[in-house]
Amino acid sequence: MTLKRTILLLVLGINLSIAARATEQSRAADKYVFTINLTQVKDDMVQVTLLAPPIKQNDIVYNMPKIVPGTYSVSDFGRFLTDFKAYDAKGRPLQVEQVDENRWRIRNATALHKITYWTNDTFDAAKRDNAIFEPGGTNIEENRNFLLNTFGFIGYFDNMKQVPYELNITRPESFYGSTPLKAVSSTATSDTYVVPTYMELADSPLMYNKPDTTVLNLGNTEVLVSVYSPSGRVTSKPVAGNVKDILEAQRSYLGGTLPVDKYAFLIYVPERPGISGSYGALEHSYSSVYFLPEMPEQQFSSTIRDVAAHEFFHVVTPLAIHSEEIHNFDYIEPKMSKHLWLYEGVTEYFATHVQAYEKLYPQEEYLEKLRDYIITSKAYYNDTLPFTELSRNCLDEYEEEYPNVYQKGALIGMSLDIRLLELSGGKYSLRNLMQDLAKTYGKDKPFKDDELFDKITELTFPQIREFFAKYVEGPEPLPLQQTFRTVGIRYEPVSKQLVNSYGGFIPGYDREADKITVAEDEEMDAFGKKMGFKAGDQLLAMNGKEITPLNVREIIGEDLQQAKPGSRIEFMVGRKDSKGKLQKKKLKGRVTAVEREVLHVLEPDTNATPQQLQLRSVWLNEGNTSGEVER
Repeated sequence: MTLKRTILLLVLGINLSIAARATEQSRAADKYVFTINLTQVKDDMVQVTLLAPPIKQNDIVYNMPKIVPGTYSVSDFGRFLTDFKAYDAKGRPLQVEQVDENRWRIRNATALHKITYWTNDTFDAAKRDNAIFEPGGTNIEENRNFLLNTFGFIGYFDNMKQVPYELNITRPESFYGSTPLKAVSSTATSDTYVVPTYMELADSPLMYNKPDTTVLNLGNTEVLVSVYSPSGRVTSKPVAGNVKDILEAQRSYLGGTLPVDKYAFLIYVPERPGISGSYGALEHSYSSVYFLPEMPEQQFSSTIRDVAAHEFFHVVTPLAIHSEEIHNFDYIEPKMSKHLWLYEGVTEYFATHVQAYEKLYPQEEYLEKLRDYIITSKAYYNDTLPFTELSRNCLDEYEEEYPNVYQKGALIGMSLDIRLLELSGGKYSLRNLMQDLAKTYGKDKPFKDDELFDKITELTFPQIREFFAKYVEGPEPLPLQQTFRTVGIRYEPVSKQLVNSYGGFIPGYDREADKITVAEDEEMDAFGKKMGFKAGDQLLAMNGKEITPLNVREIIGEDLQQAKPGSRIEFMVGRKDSKGKLQKKKLKGRVTAVEREVLHVLEPDTNATPQQLQLRSVWLNEGNTSGEVER
C-alpha cells in the first residue's frame, strides 16, 4: 500500500466518522424536547418549553387534545394555554395564528426552533359546566402537588405523533415523581424521560410532591402506590395493602401472572370535593390516576379495592385487545369504536367477578352488586338502545347514555361469560376468550371494528354470533332470567317483601354540604310521618352512625334492614330554623316493617338442577380453589 493511498483511506475514514456522528446528532435532534418547570409557578400556571424537531413544511399546526382516550368526553385542553409564542434559532418571533381552541398555526415553520407557553391547571377551572373529571385533569399547587396528565401540558404537530419525545421536569429538590415511566437520567432537581410516540407520552401520567410511596413486588411485576393526601390521614402503606389483595386475586384470576412489568397507582385524596363534583379514576396502559375523598379506613379500603380492580383490568382491554380507532387515536376528531361493551363493560364485570371468584367477598354481596347493575341500567338508561350505537355516538347523541357502559356493559360481560360456560359445559369462560383474543391481536395489532364479533364467533361457538346480534348490536334486552337460571340463580324483576322502612321520602343530595337530604316528603309513608322527616332535612346520622353519600346505601340497605321491627331507632337531621340557620335535631321512633315491591331480586334457587349447580360452581369458583378454569 502506498503512502498516498494510506493517507487517502485515513482521510476517508475520518470523513466517514464525522458523517456518522453528524447523522447520529441529526437523529438525536429529530425529536420533541419538552421542559416543564415546576419551580417557577406564576398565577397558578407553569411554563412549558419545546425545542422543536425539524419541520419540513412552511406552515405547521400544533395541537392540544380535544379528547383523550378513556374519558369519552370533550376536554379542550387548549383552553388552558396562554401566551403561546414561537421563535427561530436566533430568538426572533415567528407568526402564530390560533386556529381554534386547541390548535395554533405557525408560519415559516421550517425556521421553527422553540415554542413557549404557560398552562393553567384544570382543578381550578372557572366553570363547573365545562369542568374536567379530575383523574383526567391537571393540578398545579406550588410547593405542594403537581398532577401532570401529560396531555394537559404537551401537544404535537400535525402528522408527527410518531416522533420521539424527551420530557424534562425541573422540580423542587424535595419532590419525587411518581409515574409508570422510567427516567433515563435524574439529578437532585430534575428528571428526564424519553418515550417513542405521543400516544405513549399521553398514556403516562406523573404526580410530583413530597413522596408517600410504597412499592409492591408481585411475581415479575413491580407496583408503585403513590398517595398525596394534604391532611395526611390517608397514607400509601395501608392503601398498598388493599391494592395488593386485589392484585393477588387478579393474578390468580388471570392464570398466575400479571401482564405488565411495572404499574403505578397515583392517588390524590382532596380535602374537599373537586369542581366536577365527581370522584373516581382514569385508566392508562401501565398506570391509573385516582381522585377519591377521605373516608373511614374500612370504607376507603373497599372503595380503592373496587376502583383499582376496574382500572387495573384495563391492562387486558384496551391495552392488549383494542380496535384501530383506539390504536390510532385522533385527539382532535376521534372516531369512536363500537365496542365499549368490551373496553368498559367486560372490564367492570371482571372487576367485581374476580372478587367473588377469589373469595374477597361472599356470594350474597356479589349478587347484590349484580342487582345494583340491573337496577341502575333499567331505571336510568334506555334498555333497548343497541350498545354498538351507544358506543359509536357516546360523544354527542348518546352522551347521557354513556354511564350505562359500567352498568348494562357489565351485565353484557356476565351474560356472555355464562353463555360461554353453558355452551362449553363449563370448560370455556370469558377469561379464556380474552386470553385467545390477546394472542390473536395484542398491543401492537389492533382489530378491525366491524370484524370483532365474527372473530369471537370463530374462536368460540356459532350461537355467540346470535348473542351479539340480539343483545349488543340489536335492541333486545338481555335475557337475564334465562341467564341466571342457567347457573341456579332465581331472578325476579318484581317481588313483594317485608322491609324496614326508611320513611318513604324521595332522597336528594346537597352538593355544597355533601349530604343526603329529604328532597320531597309528599309521598312519605306512615313511619316517615311519625318520625317527623321534613323536606330539606339533611340526614346526618342513624343510631349514632354518620350518614354520607358513600355509605347511605350500606346504612339503609344493611344496618336498617338487620334491625328488629319494634326496636328503637334514632335519626339525627340538620334542619334550618326560622332564620335559615342549620340546627341539629333528633328524630326518635321504632323500626317499622312495611310491605314493598322490591325490584330485581337475586337469590340462589333452592330448586336448581345438578347441571345448574355445576355451572354455578364453575362460574363462582365454589369447588375449585385454584382460581383456574379448565380448558
